[in-house]
Amino acid sequence: MADLGTLDLNLLRVFDAVARERHVTRAAERLHLSQPAVSNALARLRAALGDELFLRRPGGVEPTALALSLAAPVAEMLDRLRETLATHAPFDPATSTRTFMVGFSEYAEAVLGAALIERMAAEAPNCMLAIRHADRTNALNMLESGDAGLAVAVLGEPPALYTRVRLLPEAFLTLVRPGHPLAEGEISLERFVAFPHLLHSPNGSLDGALDVPLREAGFPRRLGATVAHLSAVPEILRRTDLVMTLSARLAQQMADVHGLVMRPCPIEIRHLRLSLVFHRRFEADQGHAWLRRTLMTVARGMGPAPG
Repeated sequence: MADLGTLDLNLLRVFDAVARERHVTRAAERLHLSQPAVSNALARLRAALGDELFLRRPGGVEPTALALSLAAPVAEMLDRLRETLATHAPFDPATSTRTFMVGFSEYAEAVLGAALIERMAAEAPNCMLAIRHADRTNALNMLESGDAGLAVAVLGEPPALYTRVRLLPEAFLTLVRPGHPLAEGEISLERFVAFPHLLHSPNGSLDGALDVPLREAGFPRRLGATVAHLSAVPEILRRTDLVMTLSARLAQQMADVHGLVMRPCPIEIRHLRLSLVFHRRFEADQGHAWLRRTLMTVARGMGPAPG
């Protein structure tokens, strides 16, 4: 076993990336290194520690017992080092080349992504925004693991180590195809639930924001289909009698681009809004603070939801 004083600590960055990704090529991409460079670093670390560390298996690698025991302390040490350096490093958006890893729900990405990237291109032209999917099922895990520095989604109150900033309040509208029976006239609850509904559900849930209030009102709806991606929604609505209720901002985008008909939602949906959540360890990180301010500015500039 190597003495820590003789160990090249740069090798621990490679170890951490492979331990997180369980895949050498993805670890190389994460580190912005070539795959051979990562393989060479692993070979040096194996020799220094006298252990295979990672065993090849279909689809990636599997850590040995020693690697599993090292993964958490190595990750914690590197995270603390990064946080300390980032906290004390000055940040100039005009010259920085920083990559910001963030988690956005598909809705947050659709309504905020373009405006945020546009603003970053003007103020921080050499920085990059890397967006990963986040929702209530995985956001905290992403923040805890370091896969994202902040998350934006419809999220509940997080644990004490996290800060939550409420962003966009939401209204809801219903979309149907032109010529649909609900495209004209009053939409009663009885008419509303007479048609099958479409649900956008990236995490596979069969319950949406509408279901509880509709059941409580005595008008449960029937789902005709669920989709994992918003890009599928317009064509499905155009080809069927399915009905979809969603965020008013997103409904407006789809109606404008795809010629769908917007109608009011006939039942009140409990208050929902996007939240920005981040770990408190980033409070003093100047770059992170700049990104948070920029995101909040973009959200404020969205204006009220159409209704």
